[in-house]
Amino acid sequence: MLLALNIGNTNITFGGYDPDGKRVFSSKLYSDSALSSDELVYKIVNMLALYGASPLDVDGVILASVVPALTARMREALQKMTTAPLMEVGPGLKSGVRIRMDNPAQLGGELLCAAVAALRCHEPPLLVMNMDTATTIVAVDAAGSIVGGMILPGPQLSLAALVRNTAQLPQVDPDTAPRRLLGTNTADCLHSGIVFGTAAMLDGVIARCRAALGAPDAAVVATGSLPESIRAACGTAIDYRETLILDGLFAIWKRNAHR
Repeated sequence: MLLALNIGNTNITFGGYDPDGKRVFSSKLYSDSALSSDELVYKIVNMLALYGASPLDVDGVILASVVPALTARMREALQKMTTAPLMEVGPGLKSGVRIRMDNPAQLGGELLCAAVAALRCHEPPLLVMNMDTATTIVAVDAAGSIVGGMILPGPQLSLAALVRNTAQLPQVDPDTAPRRLLGTNTADCLHSGIVFGTAAMLDGVIARCRAALGAPDAAVVATGSLPESIRAACGTAIDYRETLILDGLFAIWKRNAHR
């Protein structure tokens, strides 16, 4: 079994794949930068057991990370947990996707993996979005190359900033649909603003990115913590795939496994 892991700012997602690319399981842990390598081992081993697997089943590992504080500890944890070979997404690994940006090394590994997986299910040009603490979008041109992107606050971050920096705004749950567009109390107004405001922002950003690509019908493929409530409020059709990054990690591992 291949164990694929992605360390994001909000969650550590991981999944197991058989040699044919069939996903055996997928799960996530809170991305706590204070975790030690031993704590990471404990959490991952117990999560594997939850899905009927063990470290002995792992014969390969691939890791992507955008959290440097956790990367080294996760590497150490994996080396304690298994003797299987470890790949890390970065310079030296072949993805099959050309990166036409000022500094390709600055592109987050999770976005590269997401683009790799998106290109397996959609023809380019397309847009790939990962919603985490930040919402990140990359544009893939008709030749299948990553040509640029955007970074903007995720809805949970925006909501937290509003609640933290104002005196009387309550916490609301953006994962649920607002009761109405025009709220009649403070909580409903905030709830509507976060959900419909984020949806309207995404619609506008997507329209501009499509225009920049010269592709008004470019597919939009999304992953991460993009609530269904926001997807439903968008006027743009969004193909949401929860395990997009993990699927991309498997594809990259397969491309590089026998080099």
